[in-house]
Amino acid sequence: MRLHVPRLAAAAVATAAALLVAGQPASATAAGGPGGSSGKPFLKPLHTVSTIASTVPRNGDVNPYGTVLIDRNSGRLHRGNVLVSNFNNSANLQGTGTTLVQVNPKGTATQFAQIDARRLPGACPGGVGLTTALSVLPGGWVVVGSLPTADGTSATAQAGCLIVLDNRGKVRETLSGNGINGPWDMTATSHGDHADLFVTNVLNGTVAGGGDVVRRGTVLRIALRLRGDKPPVRVDTTTIGSGFAQKTDPAALVIGPTGVGLRGRTLYVADTVDNRITAIPDALDRNTSAGTGRVVTTDRHLNGPLGLAVAPNGNILTVNSGDGNIVETTPRGNQVAVRTLDSSGDPAGAGALFGLAVATCPDRVYFVDDATNTLNLLSRP
Repeated sequence: MRLHVPRLAAAAVATAAALLVAGQPASATAAGGPGGSSGKPFLKPLHTVSTIASTVPRNGDVNPYGTVLIDRNSGRLHRGNVLVSNFNNSANLQGTGTTLVQVNPKGTATQFAQIDARRLPGACPGGVGLTTALSVLPGGWVVVGSLPTADGTSATAQAGCLIVLDNRGKVRETLSGNGINGPWDMTATSHGDHADLFVTNVLNGTVAGGGDVVRRGTVLRIALRLRGDKPPVRVDTTTIGSGFAQKTDPAALVIGPTGVGLRGRTLYVADTVDNRITAIPDALDRNTSAGTGRVVTTDRHLNGPLGLAVAPNGNILTVNSGDGNIVETTPRGNQVAVRTLDSSGDPAGAGALFGLAVATCPDRVYFVDDATNTLNLLSRP
């Protein structure tokens, strides 16, 4: 259902991206080496689109946003399944969705969690409205962003938080403040007892801007210490990106920096308002902001890029808000492949695509579709 999404290139909503390569998180690899991509386009053999399952849980939440592959069994999380977050409630009000749904590739969907704003164990200004900021850390710790509203409009949007759930779907802690202000999308990497979250934020002065573009969107690196069966502890927060364009929109709620993906030490960002992909260097250890980073590519096949993932060959995959296409771009900025994932509506596919997740063996792309509230698959014929 597209009731709230404008069919314009710049009228975008947030998406999340995740990658599973031979069972390992993408962020642990430097796919394609330090130069350009390796081999043929990842999308070249992928032509078939099919529906896996509905993402609507028993409470009727709609508008699937966050999409992440589960890379290992842990509690109620099962390796190879896809976890999806819902942004809208059953009345289709944005910033009011409270559920996470786990989908089996064979088509079985189950509710992983329903989060009650009245029972959060810590601060989360405004309550619960789950965004595309969604990651799963070692030990099965699920981290999901919340950008809540009281009535589905940007006028009531509040800063929200990151909500941390255990591997059985129970909320164990919240992370708020210290730069977290409308967490919109996220990717993560981990090594040993340390994890880093890379989170885009879209509410810095945005509501006060009243629909005008405000260039205050940020990317935070949030360092966590993992503690086994105890919730992770936030160790440090660093602003590594800033100055991204963002604005409120009556149909899309907020438009701002969306998908993020890590390749080696470089973080790629889908800069939705400015219709481009940028790159933040030294994302793992920089102590200052890189601003909006280096421009990788812009325009041509990009049409309000939202969700972003790094493919196994090192190329960057993004889905458009202005049409129903997925675009593959090399780290050098060459757009080398395009596939249509949704052709419904007018203009075709506009406002349908949100989160995506990539897997190999065989190569495939999972993506959520807001036009049908489903998890879908792009694969070989």
